[in-house]
Amino acid sequence: MDQTELQGWLDTLRVEHRDLDVVIEHLIDSHHHDHMRIQRLKRRKLQIKDMIAKLESELIPDLDA
Repeated sequence: MDQTELQGWLDTLRVEHRDLDVVIEHLIDSHHHDHMRIQRLKRRKLQIKDMIAKLESELIPDLDA
């Protein structure tokens, strides 16, 4: 993957992360009854956060090179 593709994927993940944040907050504020759904969304949000961190580290130039 080149830099442009990585940046595009990173932008997409950041949008999904923000969207999940909004959905989770809404479900919590509305006292949604399906706590398992909220937990799944939180788990997905953490997975996306990890992917974002990995992609960001790939975009940083290797200092050893």
